[in-house]
Amino acid sequence: MAYDLLIKNGLVVDGSGMPAFRGDVGVRNGKIAEIGKLSGPATRTVDASGLAVSPGFIDNHAHYDGQVTWDPLCTFSPQHGSTTVIFGNCSLALAPVRPGKEHRTAEFLSYVEAIPMEVLNTIDVDWETIPQYMDKLDKTLGVNAGTLIGHTPVRHYVMGDECQKRAATEDEIKAMQDVVRDALTAGALGLSLSRQKGHFDPQGVPIPALWADDKEIFALADVLRELSTGTIQVGGGVDQELKDGMMARLAEATGRTVVYNNLSQTVRNPDKWKAHMARVDETVAQGIKAYPMCSPNRVTQNFTMHNCQVFRGLPTWHPILLATDEEKLRAYSDPVVRRKLHEEAVERKGDISGANGFSKTWWDYMWVNQPALKKNEPLRFKTIGEIAKLQGKRVIDAFLDLVVEENLDTMFLQAENNIDDEAMTKILTYPNAIVGLGDGGAHVQFHGGYGYTTRLLGEWVRERKVLSLEQAIRKLTFESASTFGIHDRGMLRPGLAADIVLFDPKTVKAGEESVVHDFPGGGWRIKEAAVGIHMTIVNGQVLLEDGKHTGALPGRVIRNSWYHEHRN
Repeated sequence: MAYDLLIKNGLVVDGSGMPAFRGDVGVRNGKIAEIGKLSGPATRTVDASGLAVSPGFIDNHAHYDGQVTWDPLCTFSPQHGSTTVIFGNCSLALAPVRPGKEHRTAEFLSYVEAIPMEVLNTIDVDWETIPQYMDKLDKTLGVNAGTLIGHTPVRHYVMGDECQKRAATEDEIKAMQDVVRDALTAGALGLSLSRQKGHFDPQGVPIPALWADDKEIFALADVLRELSTGTIQVGGGVDQELKDGMMARLAEATGRTVVYNNLSQTVRNPDKWKAHMARVDETVAQGIKAYPMCSPNRVTQNFTMHNCQVFRGLPTWHPILLATDEEKLRAYSDPVVRRKLHEEAVERKGDISGANGFSKTWWDYMWVNQPALKKNEPLRFKTIGEIAKLQGKRVIDAFLDLVVEENLDTMFLQAENNIDDEAMTKILTYPNAIVGLGDGGAHVQFHGGYGYTTRLLGEWVRERKVLSLEQAIRKLTFESASTFGIHDRGMLRPGLAADIVLFDPKTVKAGEESVVHDFPGGGWRIKEAAVGIHMTIVNGQVLLEDGKHTGALPGRVIRNSWYHEHRN
């Protein structure tokens, strides 16, 4: 057989979890044609000696909804080996949208996911419905893209400003069901919801999805049952599952897979991951398909008080965080205001139920990463708690005195989640959790989490030997594909789509972070470098070679099983 692309002499890790083997992979017409010891002619032959050859990774939790409109590669996910990205998570998306409501719809995504509005405002929104948005993307994509139906824009589309004031009426629920049905029959991969109490709009009001009652949520989810297609994704689902079993109830009521955020270790509640794991064991034993996501990333963030997410949801802090820099400085300098800030963030007095960005002793997990003034260089890498003791001050004064003195420019580092190696080992090897949560496209000025793929292979496979290479590849490919109903990729098998990544198992890792100014309007973001990824192949075409774009745009919108059965 003649091939378009022939990959020779690689270590084939096929995504099944079976042992890797030496072999060749032949690609023809965008699909894997043959695997074995191949000798047919090829338009291009790649020598993969010393490299692993695996299915392309599936970046299963991203927020590229806006970025994909100007960046068809959804950088930097493919640089880290991802050939498919899934966005529209946590109830947030940019469709559907009423004409004239584009700014408001974008605000929900912007504030929750920390994507600057000045960047999102550059988007030419020439769609209204979800099918129109999907069709627009399908024309020019570098990676494959799967879209989820965001409950927040659906609610706003149907209810207008009432979506953040009250429960929906029967007619409004039916109208929302129609929107969900239209999107599913156009191929959307599922429905995304949010139960995350810390998700606010820029005005400090909970996002529309959080105003929905169980009746509305289950009615929308029932459309997936009706069509027997799609996955349900829930942002902040863990607390709701531990409280009343909502994730399991959704899965049981609809027969669909439910994935939710998230199984993780946190100093905010040290034993919560154990209780969560025990709960999942119970539901899985009952045959219920409700699985948490987990991440190999150490969840850290660099930030300045120009743009801080840590104290969102605290009554006094929240409006200050939204204010101008001049107003911030005045507030942080005011002794009366500072007393209230101290009561909420340190003494934890008042209504702080909407805040979930910090632990009870957050000052022990927040460091000065980069002082703005040379005189403060001795404070570098000291925690706020250490500085308070050193200076004989209250925690709030040590923190805000530095913030004000350095004109909000101090770079802080917060690290409270996924920092216990023993807990992380148990979480990453837990068979009932889905590895992912890269959050690509979100929190763009805080961290670059899309490197979870190379971090899993570098730190947790090669360095710590927590997982075998075969186990890790299965988690990055087949398991995510199965979870989201993507049946034509996720493994290296003849007849499946030729989404392939070539990487060096001896060097692959997530590299250093840096700042790049490559967003529209001169906007900046954090770039996390990838090491050891040599080639990213999408639908049989080389998209990236040694990190450089070839110019090809072979990606497609990934559509659900109902669409393939009835429309394709």
